[in-house]
Amino acid sequence: MTGITLTAEQIRNAPAAVRQWIEQEVITSLGLAPRAPVTIPPQASHLVACSVEDVAGVLEHIRGVLPAVNVLLELGRPGISFGQPAVMTFRLMDILHHTRLPDIGGVMTCLEMINQALIEVKKDPSVRFCGFDNEGHCLIAPQTQASIATLWQTMMERQQAAQERAAVGRATPAA
Repeated sequence: MTGITLTAEQIRNAPAAVRQWIEQEVITSLGLAPRAPVTIPPQASHLVACSVEDVAGVLEHIRGVLPAVNVLLELGRPGISFGQPAVMTFRLMDILHHTRLPDIGGVMTCLEMINQALIEVKKDPSVRFCGFDNEGHCLIAPQTQASIATLWQTMMERQQAAQERAAVGRATPAA
């Protein structure tokens, strides 16, 4: 048997897949939960694949609630894709850590706001932006994750262009 020692910092900075593997190994080694095959919860089949326009509409609905905006943009990070149909998974604890919300309840409140905003954008009470499993993960459609990432990139490009225009304006002498 070989063992290794990792610092909390090393674990925190490890890729999400590595952190999840470590978590499962610790849980299994302590006998806290049997290792079950990975299954997609039934609610995942009701997730909507959101376009960039859909995500922009959701963002518009929640823009006054900064924690919800942070949670939405957090879902633009690469997640772990698995299952058929494929879903992207994000650990609720990672979302909590990255958004600096006080507790998981705050994360869940923000995710429910996002679900509600999508219902309003789509004008369909059956749609779901995200779902959850019993292991502390948030689930979204892969296209939704890609749309969030695209929207974020577009927002950053617009911000950079605006800053460049402002810098050129300040550098031009007045006549």
